[in-house]
Amino acid sequence: MRSGRESGDGSVRAGRATGESAPRSGKGSGEGTPRPGRANGDGPARSGRGNGDGPPWPGRGAGGRPRGPGPHDPQRPPRPRRPPRPPKPPTMLRLGNPRRRIGIGLIGMTFVLSIMAGRLVQLQGLDSKVYEARAAEQRVQPETLPARRGPITDINGHELAVTAEAREVSVDPSRVTPEQRDNLAAMLAAELRRPQAEVAAKLNRTQTRYQLIAKDVDPVVAQRILDRGYKGVATRSQYRRVYPGDDLAGSLIGFVGFEGHGLVGLERIHDKVLAGRDGLQSIEMGRDRQRIPMTRDTRRAPVPGREVRLTIDRDIQWAAQKAVAEQVRATGARSGSVIVMDVRNGHILGMANAPELDLNNWQKTPQDAWINRAVAEVFEPGSTGKVITAAAALEAGAVRPESVFSVQDSIRCADRVLHDSHPHKPEKLTFSGIVATSSNVGTIMAAQKIGNQALHKKLLDFGFGVKPGSGLPGEEAGLLPGWQKWSGSQGCTIAYGQGVSVTALQMASVYQTIANGGVRITPQIVAGISGEDGKIVPAKPGERTRVIGSRAAKDIAAMLEAAVGEEGTGKLAAIPGYRVAGKTGTAMRYDAECQGYCGYTATFAGFTPADAPRIVALAVLQDPRKGHYGGEIAAPVFKDVMTFALKSRKIPPTGTTPPSVRIRADG
Repeated sequence: MRSGRESGDGSVRAGRATGESAPRSGKGSGEGTPRPGRANGDGPARSGRGNGDGPPWPGRGAGGRPRGPGPHDPQRPPRPRRPPRPPKPPTMLRLGNPRRRIGIGLIGMTFVLSIMAGRLVQLQGLDSKVYEARAAEQRVQPETLPARRGPITDINGHELAVTAEAREVSVDPSRVTPEQRDNLAAMLAAELRRPQAEVAAKLNRTQTRYQLIAKDVDPVVAQRILDRGYKGVATRSQYRRVYPGDDLAGSLIGFVGFEGHGLVGLERIHDKVLAGRDGLQSIEMGRDRQRIPMTRDTRRAPVPGREVRLTIDRDIQWAAQKAVAEQVRATGARSGSVIVMDVRNGHILGMANAPELDLNNWQKTPQDAWINRAVAEVFEPGSTGKVITAAAALEAGAVRPESVFSVQDSIRCADRVLHDSHPHKPEKLTFSGIVATSSNVGTIMAAQKIGNQALHKKLLDFGFGVKPGSGLPGEEAGLLPGWQKWSGSQGCTIAYGQGVSVTALQMASVYQTIANGGVRITPQIVAGISGEDGKIVPAKPGERTRVIGSRAAKDIAAMLEAAVGEEGTGKLAAIPGYRVAGKTGTAMRYDAECQGYCGYTATFAGFTPADAPRIVALAVLQDPRKGHYGGEIAAPVFKDVMTFALKSRKIPPTGTTPPSVRIRADG
């Protein structure tokens, strides 16, 4: 039993029987002696807990229960210091199963290695071609080998547009030292005729490796620049388009843009034929853009463009441009056009406009001058269109050349009164005289004999309201309203050429038809295109269409020859030694700017020789300020151009005498 509760002989614990209470050591008040090793740790350890066989604790009372310290025990011996408690053994780390750790590690390594292996397979197998191509892009540099653009020539092979060698001058600013930059800029500006500030700005872009300074540089100038020995300056071969005649047939031929493709005119329409096919060369380049020797070099040779040969005669074209330009200046006209055609095949020998487009300086020319007015500008033909009314009346059998009309100077049509060009007393004119003197009233009287539907059909047959079909860019069809929509007065005005719109090429085609015995030939501008062997392959002949009979065509030709006679309106078109047939035209000009009729259109159309037609020509002047009648200002242009064309084509006079044409019934 525990000591202090019951003694070894069974006596009651001391202090309990007597009623004294003594606190337990270390649990009572502060006066008691603490239990060794619990409170202050300076007493000896208890030898035992329950048997009481050991020596009693000093100060233990009855029953062996120790008494608490106090003043009543001055002889109490000092308690011996308790020896230090032995150190607590370290906590043992319980290790896991090493096999498990090794297994997890192997799984992780296998996963990582499988990813790396998969990536390796992707790079070396699946995507190898992709990365090989990317590496080649960095090393192998493709270089375009431009094809030489084919020439445009006239009917005799004279070059109207040709391709010449040129150079592109560029600079690598990163290789130009600061000390040389100003001198290089000054030199390039002087040689290439560029602003020095512009060149200097490009040289200051040192973070770039390429700056284009100029294109289309003459090879001699480019070589002179290279001989200066500046670092970073390079040249590259290229081609440039040259037009030997400057503005000769400018709006007809058109020009080539900076990308090497045709922008307007025949250069655009025939761009694929003229451009050819560029070649390609691939070379391996080093880090410094130097070619690596003994490496692969693949080359696909360029295919040069083919020649486009026109029906234009260079000399006739020059004469036509000169004549119309001079008359435009002399009359203060807004513009003018001239067309010259071969009667027998429909070939266009000349197509001139004024003002004309300067092909070597097209950037400085207003865009409205880029238009080929001869095929794109529409106008009312006026009296030149009366030949169609005459053809319709003759074909219908309503009139004959000798038919007589009593013509006054005015006539009522529906709600309008229409007049001749000048007041006159009533006169008896033959139908030939009506055409020769260009009587509006007489023409209306002939048209009323056939009706609007027949007149409309004949206008369509002659090509009104449809494109001529020459293949020229910008062709317009003009305006021909359906006959059902004609008002009462419109049927009269259309008979003498007002109320319909045509182009110069359409009107020239009308006179070619009459001169060719009534057979219309589709106008042609391209004579042929060169084949692979360089020889010209002729173009397919123009389509031939019978419009009127040969008898009617011959009668109209005689009327037109009388119109150039002394009593006709076109006597200023007469050419000494030649028989000339033609017709004047003066029409009110519709102007979109004034939203109505403002000014006039003066025209003259005809052919020579009248009895054996070879050449047809038409002259048009728009909005002249000094004079406005076709017989006054357009007929002289026709005469100058036709005279030159006859000599150029070596067409002699027929030497025949014109037949007598009766103009007046009372004359």
